[in-house]
Amino acid sequence: MDWDYPHPFTLARMPQAADIDGLDHTNNAVYVRWCEQAGWAHSEALGLALADYRRLDRAMAIRRGDYDYLLPTFAGEALVLGTWLVGGDGRLAMERRFQLVRERDGATVLRGRWDLVCIEIGSGRPRRMPQEFVDAYMPAVVAPSS
Repeated sequence: MDWDYPHPFTLARMPQAADIDGLDHTNNAVYVRWCEQAGWAHSEALGLALADYRRLDRAMAIRRGDYDYLLPTFAGEALVLGTWLVGGDGRLAMERRFQLVRERDGATVLRGRWDLVCIEIGSGRPRRMPQEFVDAYMPAVVAPSS
């Protein structure tokens, strides 16, 4: 597959009948849900789960999410969703990117981007990343492409 960045964390996805909207293709909200699932799965694979966020009273919260819906997908199509951490200062912010690819022809059907900021869960205020976040996330960060 022609990934935007090297070594994506991937999840296989396949739209089901319930994912199809009135236009007979996968509803955009389904892609957003898949991105959330991929983000959590990647975080857990890197060693940080929701329980860790709660224990540390810190979270990487989505400050902004953008999605480019490039091509429709349909029930039963095999898809692969890739995600990466891109950039990041190791203090407060980082970015997560997504790319959804159709298996049969390698076409990119969606690209997404989240701007993330570290917050204190209890107050909702921006706070510096705890060392556990830096240790887990920063080695996985890839350089943004030009």
